[in-house]
Amino acid sequence: MADIDNKDQAEMDPADMEDVEEVEEEETGEDENSKARQLTVQMMQNPQILAALQERLDGLNGSPSGYMESLPKVVKRRVNALKNLQVKCAHIEAKFYEEVHELERKYAALYQPLFDKRSDIVKAAYEPTDEECEWKADEEEELTDEMKEKAKLEEEKKDEEKEDPKGIPEFWLTVFKNVDLLSDMLQEHDEPILKHLQDIKVKFSDPGQPMSFTLEFHFEPNDFFTNTVLVKTYKMRSEPDENDPFSFDGPEIMCCTGCTIEWTKGKNVTLKTIKKKQKHKGRGTVRTVTKTVPNDSFFNFFTPPEVPENGDLDEDTEAVLAADFEIGHFIRERIVPRAVLYFTGEAIEDDDDDYDEEGEEADDEEGEEEADEENDPDYDPKKDATPPAECKQQ
Repeated sequence: MADIDNKDQAEMDPADMEDVEEVEEEETGEDENSKARQLTVQMMQNPQILAALQERLDGLNGSPSGYMESLPKVVKRRVNALKNLQVKCAHIEAKFYEEVHELERKYAALYQPLFDKRSDIVKAAYEPTDEECEWKADEEEELTDEMKEKAKLEEEKKDEEKEDPKGIPEFWLTVFKNVDLLSDMLQEHDEPILKHLQDIKVKFSDPGQPMSFTLEFHFEPNDFFTNTVLVKTYKMRSEPDENDPFSFDGPEIMCCTGCTIEWTKGKNVTLKTIKKKQKHKGRGTVRTVTKTVPNDSFFNFFTPPEVPENGDLDEDTEAVLAADFEIGHFIRERIVPRAVLYFTGEAIEDDDDDYDEEGEEADDEEGEEEADEENDPDYDPKKDATPPAECKQQ
C-alpha cells in the first residue's frame, strides 16, 4: 500500500500529505509494525487514496490472490473437502436438469393441442369462432362507440376490396423476418420457400433415452423440394465434465444433425453456379468454366458441421456450431411457444425491455470524452488516428 503512484500523491490535498508525512517522521525507535498500522489508518481516512486503491484492486479481479497458497496445510485439507462436496453438488444439479427435461417433455404434451390448433388456423384448416376471435386490446378501451363503429366499417370495406385470404398468409416468414437472430440468416431467395412453412414443432426425447430435442419444420407441397418435413435434432448432455466439474452450468448441446433436402432440379438455393475465366499458361487461350459453389441460405441450417468423435474443432467450426446451438435453443424456448407475439412484434418489444441502457450511457460518456479532447488545445487528432480494419467478405 505504500507504493502509491506519484500521480495519486500529486492529486492528494496538501494538508493530507502533511498528515502522512507526520506519521512517517515519528520517533525512529518506534516499532515498525506500529508505524505501519498508523500509516494504514491515516491512508484509509483519505478518500483519494481509497479511490486509487480501489482502482488497483478492481484491476486484480479474477486474478489469483495468493491467499490459498498462504493457508496452513491443515486448512488446505479442509478446503479440498469443500471442493469435493461441490463436485457432488454438481452431479446433483445435473440430475435436477434431467428431471427438468422430463418435466418439459410432460408439459410439451399439454401445450401441443393448442399449438396444433394454432397451426390449423394459420393454414386455414380451421376457422375460429367469433367468440375465439374476440380480443380487447388496451388501446380500444379508450375508443368511443362512434370511433369503434367507424373503424369496423373501414375494416369491412378493406376486406371487400381484397380477395378473401386463407388462414394467416406468410405467418412463419413474418416471424422470421421480425427476429434479428433469424432474419440475419434469411436471403431473398429463401423467402418464396418459407411462405410455404406451415408449422414448427418441438419434439423431446422419449423417457429413458439420452437428452435431446428435435425441431420439425412442416411445409405444404411446393415447387422447391419434395420433403414435407425438415428436421434438426440437438443432442444434449447433463453431467459435469470429469476434468472440469466446476464448469458445469446446466445441460449443454453436444452435437446436432440435420436432414437431406430433396431439392427439385434447379431449385436448390444452397448452391449457386458461377462462371470463371481461365487462361492457358502456354497458348494464352481463355476458356470459361462453370462451377457450383455453396450459397448463403437459411436452409444451410439443416446441414450443420459434423462434430468429430474426439470433439476437437477448429475456431471457425466452433463459432458456427455455437451460433447454431443458440438459434436452436431460441427457436425451441421462445419462437415456438410465443410465435403469435413475434408475428405481431409484441414479443420483440418485451425482449428489448430486458436490456438496460448501459450501452447508451457508455456512448454518452464516450461522446463527452471526445468533446473534452476537441476542447483540449494540445489535442492532435492525427496522433489518435488508426487505419480502418480490413473488411472481409463472409
